[in-house]
Amino acid sequence: MPDLLNLITDIEGVSVGHATDLALGSGVTVIVFDEPAVASGTVLGGAPGGRDTGLLDPSMTVHAVDAFVLSGGSAFGLDAAGGVQAGLRELGRGFMVGPVRIPIVPQAILMDLLNGGDKDWGLHSPYRDMGYTALKAAAKGTFALGTTGAGTGATTATVKGGLGSASAVSSTGHRVAAIVAVNALGSATIGDGPHFWAAPFEKDAEFGGLGMPDVADHRMRLKGMNTPATTIGAVVTDAQLTKAEAHRLSLAGHDGFARALLPAHLPLDGDTVFAASTARHQRDDMASLMELCHLATIVMARAIARGVYAATALPVEGAQKAWRDRYASSS
Repeated sequence: MPDLLNLITDIEGVSVGHATDLALGSGVTVIVFDEPAVASGTVLGGAPGGRDTGLLDPSMTVHAVDAFVLSGGSAFGLDAAGGVQAGLRELGRGFMVGPVRIPIVPQAILMDLLNGGDKDWGLHSPYRDMGYTALKAAAKGTFALGTTGAGTGATTATVKGGLGSASAVSSTGHRVAAIVAVNALGSATIGDGPHFWAAPFEKDAEFGGLGMPDVADHRMRLKGMNTPATTIGAVVTDAQLTKAEAHRLSLAGHDGFARALLPAHLPLDGDTVFAASTARHQRDDMASLMELCHLATIVMARAIARGVYAATALPVEGAQKAWRDRYASSS
């Protein structure tokens, strides 16, 4: 894929912006569409947090969105979508209701309140302003991975989590890509070693090129038995999809969670995947949809590993070590 960045911005018409606060130990990532994109999503974790996720059900009326928001801050982070809406409203974006435009901005949040960052923010949380900042920073092309945006305060059971992305091209030339903030209750790495569960899908040593270990230790590793956690992400394609087909694509993204995280979709996870189509290229056959779902699983698994691989530890006392702190000599 010489012309690809291996990022979700490989999808024409998609921009990404981050707001990152290392002292807070949290951040916001926004995925913005040049034009409203047909969208859906699924929540398979038992402890989710989100905004406007209900309208993504295929039976609901609104079929297109202006942006997706991924945020830290747990329920406080839901303020971020308001900041993104404010910025989109300035740009004249939104769903028309009479003379009024309402930007449609579904959001998912992750729990990063216990990572050692300074959460003493006073009366109002900073997330609305961070959402606005992330929108203003949104751009096409390259963007940071790891400890940035929604991945800033993310952790896993074994090493620091982070923000990842990956892309692929189908046999018919359609592009599909994922972005994810990895804040798993379980682990993206195998046992106590450096290998990633997503290793069978790796491209060009994008997360170290270590392959699989001789023996895979699949004993359960968790952050804790009473600690909420969430991995949140999105899959986007340039292929034309109906809302029902986008819903199916989001489920395939969850398959990527199950390929790259062990365990996933637990009672204390809020695992959420959005999906969208920019519809830049026509398609209406079942074979191409099935290949897009196949690739959605793979790019999500790869994005998860890339997010953990790129992460760095927070600059706070007692911060969880990153993969590169423990295993840099392995790559």
